[in-house]
Amino acid sequence: MSIDIQTVEQNGNYKIQVCGQVDLYTSPNLRKVMLETVDKSKDLITVQLSQVEYMDSSGVATLVEGLRSATKQKKTFQLLSPSHAVRKVLNLSRLETVFTIKEDNEA
Repeated sequence: MSIDIQTVEQNGNYKIQVCGQVDLYTSPNLRKVMLETVDKSKDLITVQLSQVEYMDSSGVATLVEGLRSATKQKKTFQLLSPSHAVRKVLNLSRLETVFTIKEDNEA
């Protein structure tokens, strides 16, 4: 089980690109990167999820924590092109309407 997390800065805003599996073992890594990125971002944090093969409830909790942190700081937090696996877990947890979800062609 592995995860690859890259951050890309553009004009003071950040995109977090996540690849692999987001689960109980890897979500603390994502949490750390996400919270640091929210703190240093000007006003927009985008989490690219198209390459996520698997996500469990701890991954969803991590995304919720990122959203809460951004909201507290009056910043925009959005998910970009979630994979089928991510959409499935968001739908099961009834959170698909809580997050702003964009597709690559809209970003």
